[in-house]
Amino acid sequence: MCYHEVMKDVSREIATHRVEGFHTIAELAYHIHYYVLAATDVLSGLPLTAKDSLSFNCPVIASASDWHTLMAGLESAYKKLMSLIEALPEEKLKDAFADEKYGTYYRNLSGIVEHAHYHLGQMVFLKRLMLQS
Repeated sequence: MCYHEVMKDVSREIATHRVEGFHTIAELAYHIHYYVLAATDVLSGLPLTAKDSLSFNCPVIASASDWHTLMAGLESAYKKLMSLIEALPEEKLKDAFADEKYGTYYRNLSGIVEHAHYHLGQMVFLKRLMLQS
């Protein structure tokens, strides 16, 4: 996963520093993790319980350990999601994802990848802004 490469030199201080009212890197990482876990639940046969309103409820990152735990959790969740996607029968991609109102598995799974990379781009820009200061 490219998150590890991009975030390997991001400290807790950088991850939690707010630039000009934007979300912090930690908030973005939590947000991505939230949706990866939601998709993992559905692929594991569990109901979809995620709510958009909760997706930025990042816990306080008070220590380097908290930051490391969040990033390790994101990496672990992504690996589990990728494993579940690899095992998913191709014909399942056309089926409704948890409920027809959410569209197909394909739409949701490709959307998770696009969503994560969009926010990764934001994280890269925030990191650059802070390291230039």
